Amino acid sequence: MEVNVISEDEYGNESYSELFSKIMADINKQSHIERATLVLKPTVPLFIFSVKLRAEPSSKTVGDVANVRGEGSDAHLTITDERYAPSILEQLWKKFGREAVDQQTRFDLDVIGASESDVKALLVASDEESINDMIGAIWRTMPEGIKNRRTFIDGRVITVVATEEMMEPHMLEEGMRVHEAEGA
Repeated sequence: MEVNVISEDEYGNESYSELFSKIMADINKQSHIERATLVLKPTVPLFIFSVKLRAEPSSKTVGDVANVRGEGSDAHLTITDERYAPSILEQLWKKFGREAVDQQTRFDLDVIGASESDVKALLVASDEESINDMIGAIWRTMPEGIKNRRTFIDGRVITVVATEEMMEPHMLEEGMRVHEAEGA
């Protein structure tokens, strides 16, 4: 992930870049981001955080993030994207009950009495959830106390413009310029 920091205080740019990267890694979002531009103007105050995602957020089913095969009247799955493991387990429990889900290893599960197609079709992440998760991750990387925020979303680019003051038109315009540049 490439992080570009534009700040009034160039001395702290590298530190803030490292902090942003560390927070995103800690909350398991770093792998989703291709690059980020962070505009820090604490004297205004104005903060613009724009990220370009590696892929456009989309809904995911179990079939998208695990290999599923039928074994008689049961289904066996091997999770191939561990980020979705908790959601997969939760959805399997909801649909089939805890007693029907046998977790052999961290990534291998058997679902008793489940068809391959029923397991593959379970939704584990909606595109809206993915976008909201990323917006929440961006908010957590911003300085505390910033309450006034606006978000722009286009395809793979999510930009949050934030201030402690009243949001002025020039702030939104600057945020939109950063957003459009990130998408280019």
